[in-house]
Amino acid sequence: MKKVVWGVLSTAKIGREKVIPAMQAASLCEIRAIASRDLQRARASAASLGIPVAYGSYEELLADPDIEAIYNPLPNDQHVPLTLAAARAGKHVLCEKPLALDARQAAQLREVASKVHIMEAFMVRFHPQWDQVRAQMRSGDLGAVRNIQTWFSYFNTNPDNIRNHLAQGGGALYDIGCYAVATARYLFECEPQRVIALVDRDPSFGTDRTISALLDFGAGRRLVFTASTQCVPYQRVQIVGEKKRIEIKIPFNAPAGKSTDVLTDDGSALDGSGIGSRTIAACDQYGLQGDAFSHAIRTQSPLPWGVDDAVANMRVIDALFASEKSGAWVAP
Repeated sequence: MKKVVWGVLSTAKIGREKVIPAMQAASLCEIRAIASRDLQRARASAASLGIPVAYGSYEELLADPDIEAIYNPLPNDQHVPLTLAAARAGKHVLCEKPLALDARQAAQLREVASKVHIMEAFMVRFHPQWDQVRAQMRSGDLGAVRNIQTWFSYFNTNPDNIRNHLAQGGGALYDIGCYAVATARYLFECEPQRVIALVDRDPSFGTDRTISALLDFGAGRRLVFTASTQCVPYQRVQIVGEKKRIEIKIPFNAPAGKSTDVLTDDGSALDGSGIGSRTIAACDQYGLQGDAFSHAIRTQSPLPWGVDDAVANMRVIDALFASEKSGAWVAP
């Protein structure tokens, strides 16, 4: 199958260090061009990554007739405007999460979603460890699953870091809490009926530096999560059923090219002697995501997750922020 020709909007760190190298090593992705509002920056990134073409404006990249698809890792407040611009130029778009700053903004992309492919870049959904966990849940091996518990944190108090800029969509919920929401929706295969949140905001940045939340998926199913930009780096997901418990050791930043471990505890001993481990073969979830998107383009087939899924995720995020203000349960 012929590779899809990609262009990258901006020289963002996640693109340079994670996504672009993974897509360059993937089977169906050719990274042809990268753009920045600073031509020298674009040229430097292109040279270091072996990308043939550098542009000094986003408009030049979107006008390039050879580019079929765009990867958009711009700051959160620029996701929808530049994704719309790319789609209107006839380019398919893989956009970093969160796709928008709220559900209303994300819904604007429905205007172009029937003409090109648009997907929110939750790369974790392409790592086989999540497929295997969901298959185990579906099999009934855990019994009825009542609870998912997620923790995701890192420590960053740099005032120049985009994650600490409130107006541009900084904060814990947009940056990492969205993973807890998306993966619980993925595993439960339904939407939460109501949510409640407790938020601690940084006194200088105004961003949500820590959010803890409870999401009620009905029928006794719930997600409890904490996301923080000012705690020790740590991440873990626990999926607790009537019979067994699953623990995903590195749920979100699974190391590229290295195997991962998923634990299953049968509850027979509190000291952990009843825990078994299975190893998931090494892969790169960013490369798998790029190939899946490229395959959908080449085969003209539907994406596994499109704009409607992104809107649904943003509705939950909107409800969590609304709950912060009201102190009450909110229905997404």
